[in-house]
Amino acid sequence: MNNLSDLEKTINSELTTKIKSSKINHKIICLNIESDDLLEVILFIKNNNKTKFKQLIDITAVDYPEKERRFKLVYLLLSHEFNSRILIDFSINENEIVSSLTSVFPSSNWMEREVFDMYGVKFKDHPDLRRILTDYGFEGHPLRKDFPLTGHNEVRYSEDEKKVIYEPVKLEQNYRNFDYESPWEGTEYIKKQTKKND
Repeated sequence: MNNLSDLEKTINSELTTKIKSSKINHKIICLNIESDDLLEVILFIKNNNKTKFKQLIDITAVDYPEKERRFKLVYLLLSHEFNSRILIDFSINENEIVSSLTSVFPSSNWMEREVFDMYGVKFKDHPDLRRILTDYGFEGHPLRKDFPLTGHNEVRYSEDEKKVIYEPVKLEQNYRNFDYESPWEGTEYIKKQTKKND
C-alpha cells in the first residue's frame, strides 16, 4: 500500500455499504459507520491482507447530552505493517447496547470496562462487565456531562467504625461575596474602614 489515500480507497471499495463517510485527518483514516456494522468492519480491517490493522490501541466515548444519539464511540487501531492508524466512530442512543470486541481483540476487555464505568455504555457478550476505575457501590458515571461536579457521596475513614464509609455530600462552606475590584484601587470594605478612621 503506497499511501493513506490508497488505503482509504481500498477500505471504501470493499466496505461500500458499511461506511457512511471517510476522510484523512492528521494522517489518520477516519471512518464513520453504524453501530450494527462494527464487528464486520473491524474483522475486515484486521484480517484483510491489504489493511492489516492488527492492534487495537484504544476505545473511548464522547458525551453529547443535547443530541438524540447521545454517545459517540471511538475506536483507534494501528497497522504496524503500513505504519498507519485508523479511527472508527459511530453514535448511539443512551440505552443502546454495543457489540463487544473481546472475541476479536482480547485487549478490548479492559477498554470496554472503562467506557462502561465512565459513561455507562453497555457491551453485548462482554465476559466481565464490571466497574474498573470507581468503587462497586459508586452511583453514576463520572464522565457523563450531567454528572454533578461534587459527586453524590463523599468517602472518609471513620475512627469509630475503623473503616472507610460513604456519606452524602455536605457542602458546609457558606457562599461568599467576592470583591473583584483591583487591589490597587482598594476594595470596598477597606475604603469604608479608611473613611471611618479619617
